[in-house]
Amino acid sequence: MNRLRTWGDVPAGRGAPPGGGARPAGDERSGGGERSGGDARSGGETRSAGETRAADVHQHLWPRELIAALRARRRPPRLRGWTLELAGESDYLVDPAHHDVDARTAQAAGDGLDLALVSLSSPVGIESLPPPEAHELLAAYHEGVLALPAPFGGWAAACLTEIDPPALEAELDRGFVGLQLPATALLDMAGYERVGPLLELLEAAGRPLLVHPGPAAGQDQALDGTPAWWPAIVPYVQQMHAAWFAFRAYGRPRHPRLRVCFAILAGLAPLHGERFAARAGGRSPVDPDVFLEISSYGTRAVDATIRVLGIDVLVNGSDRPYADPVHLDLGVAATRALRDANAGRLLYPKEVLDDVAVAACA
Repeated sequence: MNRLRTWGDVPAGRGAPPGGGARPAGDERSGGGERSGGDARSGGETRSAGETRAADVHQHLWPRELIAALRARRRPPRLRGWTLELAGESDYLVDPAHHDVDARTAQAAGDGLDLALVSLSSPVGIESLPPPEAHELLAAYHEGVLALPAPFGGWAAACLTEIDPPALEAELDRGFVGLQLPATALLDMAGYERVGPLLELLEAAGRPLLVHPGPAAGQDQALDGTPAWWPAIVPYVQQMHAAWFAFRAYGRPRHPRLRVCFAILAGLAPLHGERFAARAGGRSPVDPDVFLEISSYGTRAVDATIRVLGIDVLVNGSDRPYADPVHLDLGVAATRALRDANAGRLLYPKEVLDDVAVAACA
């Protein structure tokens, strides 16, 4: 397996987007400069020792290859122009600017990011399509993300209807930092048995897992009058809450060395620790290899989670373009930990970080 590029290889500068400014919002193209060598991680001039870096581990950006593949489909999930049609959710009008590569590159520079990790939008349900359909869309996603310019990197995605560890290994070899899976695939023992070969590969390779909300189940919103905000507030949070405890019950015993990150603070599941202790008979130590990213939550929720788990397992994530970055009133040191040190421990094995530290001191 190819060497995983670390923050020792991240560019020192936060330059302007390649090709100048953003395209007009109505322009349906999604382009941008192609990274040399087709590597999903940024490269170039390195920083000097002691300088901090900033990562956002949770963003979404649909490359033009994926947009074209979704528009070519005849049934959900598909795009009609910029209208996204999903099974079980109301149609969603996509803002073209959200997936304009030049605009997003400039935005990442404005956010002060050295690394912005893109992942597949799991609620779309691509991973659970029949294998031929899933493979076509996943290939478009992977190829498109590999072509994104710095500071973008990517999480690989995997077909769940045909588990294929060699396919995942190939994407990791090409430069994806780890694997994202929908929480709906990780809710019980059967789920962990099914995706076990993928998690074993991650564990052996020292690569992390990102757990993200999956498709919202239930009646068609367009028919039953469910508010448009319902999936993000109810099913997604429920999924993440259940996935947090399922990992504790089924995931960690099977994968003792796996590093995992739960999006959206795991639906605030860690705040139920007192109830868990009362009903399950005691607390357990904080797992240093289980992380939570903070997108869509603010100072109060993040502070409450820190009081339960400590700050070392929280990492910066924004969920752009669906949410703005969180500006926490917790002080400079806390912000730096979430964006730099904690993200580094999630993304890279300890031996890699040790090598970077030694090189920085040399």
